[in-house]
Amino acid sequence: MTWADSRNSADADLQVLHSLRCVGHASVARVAAATGLPEPVVESELIAHAAGGNVTHTPGEFGGWGLTDAGRALDAERITDELKNAAARTAVTDAYHRFLALNPELLDLCAAWQMRSVHGVMTTNDHTDPGYDARILERLTDFDHRAQVVCAQLSAAIARFGRYGLRLADALIRARSGALEYVATSTSSYHTVWFQLHEDLLATLGIPRF
Repeated sequence: MTWADSRNSADADLQVLHSLRCVGHASVARVAAATGLPEPVVESELIAHAAGGNVTHTPGEFGGWGLTDAGRALDAERITDELKNAAARTAVTDAYHRFLALNPELLDLCAAWQMRSVHGVMTTNDHTDPGYDARILERLTDFDHRAQVVCAQLSAAIARFGRYGLRLADALIRARSGALEYVATSTSSYHTVWFQLHEDLLATLGIPRF
């Protein structure tokens, strides 16, 4: 099932509410990027959720939308029902363990991307050595092959997980094309999307982060 197909099987209001749970305090544009829904649809859903007391909006340049306690509780209830109705707990749990096996490798890759050894001294990677960056990007490309297997397993179980594979692939393509912030800096970076997937898995399975 493709992500486009999933729009027929998952309500836009749940997609928006749950994406806000995983992304955190965010603009309409960021929620739209996470869900793949058009910004006007996302904004309409957020306004409706605000009217229902599920989200709040902070105005201003650094403002955005965020879940209320009621919204978080509603999201937990709905994704629990979604998991049960799809009979997907076993598949999602298995994918979660595969995710955990990969997670330390990505953290190491991001650390290597941000810091490097120069004459035996660790220093900030200023990206003036294209050979070094290319080696890290090759490692990230190899990592992505395995990450996509996890994403495919998840999307086969619950269609809304299909966005993660697409977003990870897009971030990697952009990074390899020279937009280096898409490795670990941008709000749409590979690392950011991977972190949001982690949040989604924890939320979906009802596992506390700490």
